[in-house]
This record gives sequence, structure tokens and C-alpha cells, in this order.
Amino acid sequence: MANEILNKTLPYDIKNPISIFEYSKGLLGKTLREFVWEGYQPKKGKGNLGQMVENLYFLLETNNYAGADFSEAKLELKCTPLNKNRQNEYQIKERLVCNMINYCDVVKDDFEHSHFYLKCQLMLLLFYLHQSNCNKLDLEFIFSVLWKIPEKDLLIIRHDYDVIIDKIKHGLAHELSEGDTMYLGACRKGQKGDSLMTQPNSSIGAPRRAFSLKMAYMRTILKYVITSGNNAVSNISGIQSELVQSNDLREHSFDDIILARFKPFLKVNYEEIARIKEVNIANNPKNKFAIIANAIVASEKCSNVNLSEEFTKAGLTMKTIRVQANGNIKEAMSFENIDYIEIAQCENWYESRLYELFSSRFLFVVFKEQSQGEGDFFLDKVFFWTMPQNDLTWAEQYWNHIKKNVMLGQISEEYWWKGRDRKLFHVRPKGRKSDDLTTTIDGKLVKKYCYWFNNDYVRGIVNTYKGD
Repeated sequence: MANEILNKTLPYDIKNPISIFEYSKGLLGKTLREFVWEGYQPKKGKGNLGQMVENLYFLLETNNYAGADFSEAKLELKCTPLNKNRQNEYQIKERLVCNMINYCDVVKDDFEHSHFYLKCQLMLLLFYLHQSNCNKLDLEFIFSVLWKIPEKDLLIIRHDYDVIIDKIKHGLAHELSEGDTMYLGACRKGQKGDSLMTQPNSSIGAPRRAFSLKMAYMRTILKYVITSGNNAVSNISGIQSELVQSNDLREHSFDDIILARFKPFLKVNYEEIARIKEVNIANNPKNKFAIIANAIVASEKCSNVNLSEEFTKAGLTMKTIRVQANGNIKEAMSFENIDYIEIAQCENWYESRLYELFSSRFLFVVFKEQSQGEGDFFLDKVFFWTMPQNDLTWAEQYWNHIKKNVMLGQISEEYWWKGRDRKLFHVRPKGRKSDDLTTTIDGKLVKKYCYWFNNDYVRGIVNTYKGD
């Protein structure tokens, strides 16, 4: 039995994270069933796979210690699931939940004394392939990663933590959103109808939440693992263009740094900005405003800020908006195409791709026309935005309606929400090519459709922001 095994008999050095990591590689390509001893009772519940790995593979007893799982090595063990897409590629299934948030207790500690910081600076991440209705003993482990949060990421995460704590201190835990922050989120836990939790400085109950590393952040780790060409890696290095440096983040938040880059160009004509930033728009490209905005943010560091390290890890998206002189916005705002198979397989709104997309943060760069019909646009507003909770309720209805039609095989414009329905969001194609097709859950080829914000919804967002 595990409780009879002394540390000196363990097949690894329990005080050494490298030794623990090297030993973890023996689990790759295998399942826990190969390590079950007689009389072992499998743990029940979604979150107990990690305990089973501790017991069966690392030969440790489960304890209720608040610190890291391998306390002497200051190393936390986390098991996180992967899916395979239709191209047989590995994908992150969900955010990495780190620890539950007790609203009344968490406000007592600063970041350096928080459970998250003490447990999760250094983690052994074991990626396994998710299988529906599969015994946890039969889940196959794919990758092992000894991962230390990079210093720069930790600076951003510290600011994220402070944002979450500040909201809780002001009695606004019920208004927390994953879109409030960059890398560290306060994700929903539990089911609808669960009892609400007490929070400080408010009589309003708040849904259960946990500190988590967002799906977008976890994707960057998985991408590194896959592109490294190894079955296991022991460190993470930057593989994308950076917009800011660690020294900058010690003095200012990421938001303040980015907004400061736009400030000199507010109320300046777009053509003048292009001249100053040496951007060639002589051929009047359709995406000229996005090109100009990118030049301001990236300062020649990145050709597309949405693919930069910080934007990718945060799931942050920059969108440019053109407002006519009379205040109207002609264009609706498009997002990615609907993945019908993902929609069908996802049973929980909070784990859906659309929830991640709509609850993420946006950087809106607004150009406004000076004279009606003249096209003389100037940079008017720049701001970060997160979808309010009330609008996310509409988004859930939107997702449920899409899912219902996908499951019924009703993939056609006559079934989707339309812009004229005035429901904030609608569905329509992004392109007009008749041969732009994708696969449904029953293998049929159908037209691609896209998620959209209604143009009047975008106008409301722009008009609501009044600036500092």
C-alpha cells in the first residue's frame, strides 16, 4: 500500500522536481490501469484523476495540505484533458483550474501569499486524451511538461489577480468575468441552481468560481509541446513576437502600456497616422484601418498583433470599427466560422468555444468620419472591452439556438437568428463563395456560417464608452 512506502523507496527523488518530471515520462502512452494494485478503489468525481495519479503512479497518499502536491519540491501536479479534432490534431479541451476562490478568505492575502502563487509557480502538467464515458483508469497520457511560469507572464498574472481581488473587495464578486483579465481567470464552477457563495461587503450571493489559466494560455503551452517534437519537455521559451517587455510590466499594466501607444494619435486623420508610422496604404487596401492600428500597437515588432505572444496567450482580439459622421455603423462585426462538430459535442455553455470567444477581452480601435460621406476618418477612441453578464445571457440563448439547429441538421439561413431580429447577435456567412463548405456531425458537406455582432450592438458598445 502507498502509505507503507517510505520516501527513500520511491523511484524518484521527492525533493527534486527534475527527478519527478523524468519519472513522469514513464506514464506517457500508458493508462493508470497498468499501475492498479489489488484492492484499490478508484476515486469518483471529475477532479479526482490527479489524486489517482498521485496514488497509483507516484505512490503518494492524498492529503488536504493547502500547498503544492509535491510539497518538498514545491511542485504542483495538474492533469488536463486534450481532444482530437477532425484533422486528428490535439486540442486543449478546457481551461486549467488551479484552486477554488473563497471570497471571504482570498481578500486577506496578497499575491505572494495566495494559494495560487504558493501552489502554481511550478507545475507538472500531465496531458491526457479525453474520452467520453471512459473509466478514468483507461485514459491515455500523452504529454508531460515541467512548467515554471515565466517571469513576464507572472507579472501579468499578478495584475490579473489584483483585478479579481479588487472586484471582490468592493462586493462585486457576482460581476466577475473571465474577460476582466489576461491570463489568470476567475472561471465559473458548478452547475446552474447551485447555492450562491457569501462575499465580503455585499449581501448579494456570488456563483462559485476558481482561479484558472485560460484556454488561450494553455494552447500556447500545448503548441510549444507539439512543435518541440518531444514527448516531454522541461521548459518553455517564447516562440512568438512580444509587444511589451518585463521591465515595462514592472512599472505599468499591459492595458496602460498599449493605450499609451495610441494616445499621441487620438483625433489625428488616418492618412497622417499612416505617414507618421510609415505605413503604405497607397493602394487603399480594404483592411487599411487594421493595418494602421497594428502599426501603432506593435511598433514594427509584429505584423499582426492578434498573433503576438500577449494577445495569443490572453485570447485578446483587436477589432477596428468605422463610425460614420452621423454616428451610424454600417458593418456588423464578424468572428470565426461555426464548428458544427464542436457545437454538437459540447454539452456545457461555459465550456463552449463561443463562451470563450465572447467572454474574452477585446481591444476596440474606433475611427470616426469627420464629414458625412467624405471618408475623412480620424482615430476617435481606443478601449478594452468585455461583454457584460446580461449580454452573455443573450449569448447563451444564441448558442442554444445554434446548437438546437445543428443537432436537427437545420444548417440554413432560414433557421438562424438574423440581424433584423434585433437580438444582439446573428448568423450568416462571412464569405460568399458557394463552394466554401464544411462538415456536419453526420458527415454531410454544408455551407459555412459565422458568428456576428449586430451593427447596432457594436454602435451601442462604442457609444457607451465615454473615455477617461
